[in-house]
Amino acid sequence: MKFALYNIRYATGAGVGYHFPLPFSGYFRPSKKNLERIAEFLGREDPDIIGLVEVDEGSYRSKDLNQAEYIARKMGYAHVYESKYGESSLVRQLPVLRRQGNAFITNQSITASQFHFFKHGMKRLVIELEFDTFTIFLVHLSLKYRHRQYQLGDLYGLFKNVTKPMIVAGDFNAFWGKRELDLFMGAAGLVNANGKGLATFPSHAPKRQLDFILHSPEIGVTDFRVPPVQFSDHMPLVCEFTPPKPAAISA
Repeated sequence: MKFALYNIRYATGAGVGYHFPLPFSGYFRPSKKNLERIAEFLGREDPDIIGLVEVDEGSYRSKDLNQAEYIARKMGYAHVYESKYGESSLVRQLPVLRRQGNAFITNQSITASQFHFFKHGMKRLVIELEFDTFTIFLVHLSLKYRHRQYQLGDLYGLFKNVTKPMIVAGDFNAFWGKRELDLFMGAAGLVNANGKGLATFPSHAPKRQLDFILHSPEIGVTDFRVPPVQFSDHMPLVCEFTPPKPAAISA
């Protein structure tokens, strides 16, 4: 089975052009052309599950188009989307920002899905999908170190209700490096699929590993890549793995 994780930055692009004529001016420009490039890339990779971080649900940038729904429709997949801000957050009332979230896209049968929200930080969404033999979480952690640590604690608290092996993936914003996650991974019994510590940010000259795919030992990783594409400020992660067998889950 193949899983792709990608912070697509609302398909607004990357590189020098993103900051021309003013810093971050690309954030406000139409995203359709770059969205097509991202959709074509994902189509070539043909993953079974895609985790998308920073998705535009339908602001003026995407011409009222839900980017996750668009990619899913092109691939013939299903999608699950939610705003990344807290349910009572004032940000949900603001133009453009209220249309920003995260999503899963998949060709697999979903047993159950849930949306959870952290208690701290602006970006609070956790998407949980349950499949036949494993559960997968998608996150986008805070830019603030203190809030990230609180969020990791909240995330660990969610695991007490999970009975299947897990994949926990997303943009962890781990600016201090993997050591930020060591205690969390140790407590949860998770392994980093990126065993070589390949950098994922920024895409034009990767220096930091901000994006992670973590997994339970029962899930066997057979291949891991960071494709060198620059459709976003983050690089995508592609992980091929062997799901646990049903017999192992019931044992």
